[in-house]
Amino acid sequence: MKIAVDAMGGDFAPQAIVEGILMAAKEFNDLEFLLFGDESKIRKALGDQYTDGGKIKIVHTTEKIDSDDEPVKAIRRKKQASMVLAAQAVKNKEADALFSAGNTGALLAAGLLIIGRIKGIDRPGLMPILPVIGKDNEQFLLMDAGANADCKPENIYQFGLLGSYYAKFVQGIENPRIALLNNGSEATKGSELSKKAYALLEEDSELNFTGNVEAREILLGAADVVVTDGFTGNAVLKTMEGTAMSLLKLIKNQLLSGGLKTKIGGMLIKDSFSEIKDTMDYSKHGGAVLFGLRAPVVKTHGSADKVAVYHTVKQIRKIISSHVIDDVVKHFDEKNAQPVSQNEQ
Repeated sequence: MKIAVDAMGGDFAPQAIVEGILMAAKEFNDLEFLLFGDESKIRKALGDQYTDGGKIKIVHTTEKIDSDDEPVKAIRRKKQASMVLAAQAVKNKEADALFSAGNTGALLAAGLLIIGRIKGIDRPGLMPILPVIGKDNEQFLLMDAGANADCKPENIYQFGLLGSYYAKFVQGIENPRIALLNNGSEATKGSELSKKAYALLEEDSELNFTGNVEAREILLGAADVVVTDGFTGNAVLKTMEGTAMSLLKLIKNQLLSGGLKTKIGGMLIKDSFSEIKDTMDYSKHGGAVLFGLRAPVVKTHGSADKVAVYHTVKQIRKIISSHVIDDVVKHFDEKNAQPVSQNEQ
């Protein structure tokens, strides 16, 4: 399995990217990496662990896409950018998946313009994996988390299909529960977009659609896949991240600023506090999949460290091994090949 890596994307590139790749390469013998970026900087980060012709290969380029670049223009004008060349490698079947910590909009544009979307999928969605609180090793998917600010009901319905496939074939959930994020559990609640998306999801008998779910319930494991439009999903995701960081900071400050009894109590719960921090740490749950493209494209946080990179690579390995993209492509090819009835024309 070969992963094309945008080694220059992210706040701490290429150092954090390379360190995470080295961690993954050490653990997984079946992975190879194509690192696209400035060869001198990548070699320096690799140090004496790099050997020509090994599992890690460098494709030199000095051009990169910056965080403030306009996505589509950057992809079209910066033909030698590390992200563009990595996407091209996937398109040309030189690699099985694309990984980047860079500009999210540019990565989506590279996926759409270079790799291409699955026939029958109107818009790929950004799908992060999030923890279920109070249940060890359980997770849920949120889709879309920012790729499409404006959505149609059909887009949200397709997010349900894609999320269901991922949960089943990558996470091993036999009959994934799909829920629509809304401001109430009743079917009649929400905007016109929500009501129409609800009807489409409910109509598909192949989906285990459980109805609406409120934002306060999703971290408690109310569904395996939560679908919504990209604007709402991104707002919810950032609210959860901000709340988690604020709560951890508040608890830490209280423990440090309290009296002797508080400090002793803090020492006693130190291990439990570390477990809570690990549960809420996004870096331990992998990256966000741009799902709906013809190959795996995975984005990790721009501020990702080597641990986040390692876990994202581990996730990509699982996606490639599951052949979930091939399965989705086959499903929609067969669906599009079905004759259209006169009632649907």
